[in-house]
Amino acid sequence: MTASQYRSEAPADWFVDPVDLGVPGVRPDEPVDDGALSWQSDALCAQTDPEAFFPEKGGSTRDAKRICTTCAVRTECLEYALQNDERFGIWGGLSERERRRLKRAQQEQQAS
Repeated sequence: MTASQYRSEAPADWFVDPVDLGVPGVRPDEPVDDGALSWQSDALCAQTDPEAFFPEKGGSTRDAKRICTTCAVRTECLEYALQNDERFGIWGGLSERERRRLKRAQQEQQAS
């Protein structure tokens, strides 16, 4: 091959916009409302093994909770789980038992 056969420029389609791909954590400059569950695209759990967040009975929740501690949408996740009475899995860093306790405490606080 001679030097003239090599391209001296990048192909026109070399760049793919991560926003168009839906890469979590990448947002356009203008806010876009994707609906009530738009926070899920930024959730760290969406990028990891879902089995960690839905362990078998008696299984460890430690790994899932560790991931939740650094998640940017932890609050939205927990609010969703509480509002929708999610009965299984780790949501917002809390197990189902912990969410029941929190919900009970919130109801008691509202009643007083």
